[in-house]
Amino acid sequence: MPAEAELQDAKPAAGAAGTSRARVLVIANQKGGVGKTTTAINLGTALAAVGEKVLLIDSDPQGNASTGLGVGRAKRKTTLYDVLMGEKPAVEAVVPTDLPGLYIIPADPDLSGVELEIGSQSRRSFKLRDALEQIRRDGDFTYVLIDCPPSLNLLTVNAMTAADAVLVPLQCEFFALEGLTQLMRTVELVRGSLNPALEIQGVVLTMYDRRNSLSEQVASDVREHFGKKVYDTVIPRNVRVSEAPSFGKPVLVYDLKCAGSQAYLKLAREVVVRERQRRAKAA
Repeated sequence: MPAEAELQDAKPAAGAAGTSRARVLVIANQKGGVGKTTTAINLGTALAAVGEKVLLIDSDPQGNASTGLGVGRAKRKTTLYDVLMGEKPAVEAVVPTDLPGLYIIPADPDLSGVELEIGSQSRRSFKLRDALEQIRRDGDFTYVLIDCPPSLNLLTVNAMTAADAVLVPLQCEFFALEGLTQLMRTVELVRGSLNPALEIQGVVLTMYDRRNSLSEQVASDVREHFGKKVYDTVIPRNVRVSEAPSFGKPVLVYDLKCAGSQAYLKLAREVVVRERQRRAKAA
């Protein structure tokens, strides 16, 4: 059975998010190599697999999320750069992926020039939020995921200003908490001046190695510090997860049965449950 068909069979009874406005989650960590783009790609794939309609926005000039979903340069006729520069509406930049229910606004190296080009403009921190308003209002997508660059620059600030919540991938390594502290400070600054409703949706532990006592110690420290904000699901170190991007596929398509794929499916279910609980409290 093809992996795409298997993913459809993997659907739980979660159903769609059931909201008229897309829930925008920014996936951010200023540290590189923490599994941020891998999480964006595979969480988006897993959410689509459990019945959500998902838009992934590649906000990294490296364009790794676009490449990892098999969207080559030839398919990137309109990119996030065009959207932020006001040259094209966001709806015209949306590209379908090979996976049912998963779409992407791709990026290319031109995006690296955005900070210089809009840096002196008014509402420079609101460019992405303004551009996404039609997409959010139309209610066609249940989730919008924004993959940020590994830095706290204007692109990341735009993403946080446009988002409802931040999802933080955190590698189980020695300096993880130090980097997380800096990210939390940025979230507070954005909340205080640009987006008062911004919240932390959750922290997901990535690259977890049960054979390594340091991984266990970091996981314990993070859970002690952030409590219920940390997802129960942890993403293990898994060679299949590392291999998948070179084939232009999410790991859930590359090898659905591997430990990494199963972890991302569990994470997607946990995200949906948290969102349901949030909506129930707000009702």
